[in-house]
Amino acid sequence: MAKTLARKTVVLGMLGTTLDTGQGPQRWAKWRPTVALCQQEDLVVHRLELLHPPNAVSIAGTLLADIGQVSPETEVRPTVLDIRNPWDLEETYGALLDYVRGYTFNPEEEDYLVHITTGTHIAQICMFLLVESRLIPGRLVQVSPGGTGRERSGPGSHTLIDLDLSQYDTLAARFRQEQREGLSFLKAGIDTLNPAFNRLIERIEQVAVQSKAPLLITGPTGAGKSQLARRVYALKKARRGVAGPFVDLNCATLRGDGAMSALFGHVKGAFTGALQDRPGLLRQANGGVLFLDEIGELGADEQAMLLRALEDKRFLPVGSDKEVESDFQLIAGTNRDLQAEVERGRFREDLLARINLWTFRLPALRERPEDIPPNLLYELDQASEAMGARVTMNKEAQERFLGFATSPDARWSGNFRDLNAAVLRMATLAAGGRITREVVDEELARLREQWRPAGARAADSRTGATDLVAEILGEDLARELDRFDRVQLADVLSVCRASRTLSDAGRVLFAQSRAQKKSVNDADRLKKYLARFGLTWADVSGRGAAEVA
Repeated sequence: MAKTLARKTVVLGMLGTTLDTGQGPQRWAKWRPTVALCQQEDLVVHRLELLHPPNAVSIAGTLLADIGQVSPETEVRPTVLDIRNPWDLEETYGALLDYVRGYTFNPEEEDYLVHITTGTHIAQICMFLLVESRLIPGRLVQVSPGGTGRERSGPGSHTLIDLDLSQYDTLAARFRQEQREGLSFLKAGIDTLNPAFNRLIERIEQVAVQSKAPLLITGPTGAGKSQLARRVYALKKARRGVAGPFVDLNCATLRGDGAMSALFGHVKGAFTGALQDRPGLLRQANGGVLFLDEIGELGADEQAMLLRALEDKRFLPVGSDKEVESDFQLIAGTNRDLQAEVERGRFREDLLARINLWTFRLPALRERPEDIPPNLLYELDQASEAMGARVTMNKEAQERFLGFATSPDARWSGNFRDLNAAVLRMATLAAGGRITREVVDEELARLREQWRPAGARAADSRTGATDLVAEILGEDLARELDRFDRVQLADVLSVCRASRTLSDAGRVLFAQSRAQKKSVNDADRLKKYLARFGLTWADVSGRGAAEVA
């Protein structure tokens, strides 16, 4: 196995136009912080990014030459920053921020230190803020001279500074603001109200920023696992947590021999049709994030190879006898109970133990009814963007939709996929970009039919029956009935529709009980039953009142 190369130490620091100065041989008798930093016995500086104002080019040249003598292993890269007034906070911070945004950080291979001994106090504050916000993924370092006063000699010592924000109220407030921004980002800017969901997102934000361990996201289909995985990656990249790409795959799409090749790659000639090398998704995700959705669909061989890749960062492509390396963070998604799959022998217990360090379950949409209104607004914005025109919903239509969407009748079996599709359909049918109650009613009828149990739909297919209760009473009154009453009334209405008269319908409905009575009036009994619901024979039969006898 190849040896792992030692990480390099890179220092970013401002040139000290006072402390770092010195000319002639006597300069070696003066303690100069930037030179001293490169002389520390227990700190090897592999690269020094020496930032300086335009008027300090000569000093920078002297430092470069002197550091080359005392620390030949240190590469010095002078960079001019356009700072005319180093005591101007806005100018100084702006110049440093532009530099940092244009700098290529590689935290996978390099450790970063920010030297704050030199530079004005303004520059030091700006450096502190850039590290605290993680725009520079490193720590602070400060050097101190040996001795005091004129007795200063030698390189002195250095201190690495840990930023414990809890010690500083103002900076802690800034950190909390940054955390709130991270939470909002993970929620796509949606102002969710469900307490359990908000706590879940808060914990995910903490783990995403701090950890590179695998994440397991569970939850029903359509709950937002893939969208959350993408946002976790984007947040980590913004905070300098990863530098590589986001690579995703739905494992349910993998079939047969192609599964190993898709994940781990293959070499030319490994099998029929392998006309060239293929890197595979694990290698593509090197330095970044690999999202494997529906990980429970992986076969046994793929599970074993994935476990090796997670533990050793190494694996064999198909047909190769030479291992390759890939260092990625895994985010796995599933709608299965993986522990139950382990017990059935369908999922490796050791792989589950490896990916189960951080497990987060996304709730179904129907478990978060208070979050449906803000998500409706979000979906309206998405529909507007997709259609290239603003789509709105009048107040009556919105209340109508939300009344159903937050009720027990709304199954949301496809979760956000159902909500997204419903809003997109309504937006498409909205004349002039305004969704009306009529459009909403049409969509609600579609959703009710879509969510009806398969058994009920099959029964309707066999008998040709329809929901007579909703047809005759209207949707609003029908929804107010208990299920028991609605089922009973539906059967009564079905018999009435098939009968010529009220009496005929009564004889069918009361056939058993009327045999026990000496005097019966089936028509009167049925008439009184229908009256409980405000109905008459004419309402339910479509015939005239004269056809009662």
